[in-house]
Amino acid sequence: MTAVSAWWLRLEGSNLAQGDFLPRCLIPFFEPDYGTGCEVQDVPVKEYDCIVVTQSCDLENNKASLVALCPIYSISTFEDVNPKFREKGAWERVRQGRVEGLHLLASHHNPSDNRDSFVADFREIYSLPIGYLKQHAEGLGGRWRLHSPFLEHFSRAFARFFMRVGLPSSIPPFK
Repeated sequence: MTAVSAWWLRLEGSNLAQGDFLPRCLIPFFEPDYGTGCEVQDVPVKEYDCIVVTQSCDLENNKASLVALCPIYSISTFEDVNPKFREKGAWERVRQGRVEGLHLLASHHNPSDNRDSFVADFREIYSLPIGYLKQHAEGLGGRWRLHSPFLEHFSRAFARFFMRVGLPSSIPPFK
């Protein structure tokens, strides 16, 4: 492993950990009516850049046969699908952690330019077999892994998204 920037480490091999950036993962997508009827159905596959969200300790100790990942996009790609994020102040709200389910990560090529940042989308979680991902990681050659403390910040943002609790009512405001 080599530290390239404060944010990312450059590495090679099949070793997986939380915060691994894995471009071009093949993700199966099931249609809403999948499984209805008796006929055999094809499952389409799409290619996504992903980041590992499964805990590193579970991967290191072989406690995960499936690895959880979320998609990671360039800002411009995300804006193409979500044009409201082109509005002034939208990315600043994401950077400040005020947009649930989204988390910004600096680019591994140009961490000082915020327009080159990546956005991780915690609202979409995929699980892929660890064997497939290890083989895919090995085939990538050089790849990127989030470096501490940015990995812990990413992990905390992911946890906060999933630990939200909606209450039916709350304490009335102070007057």
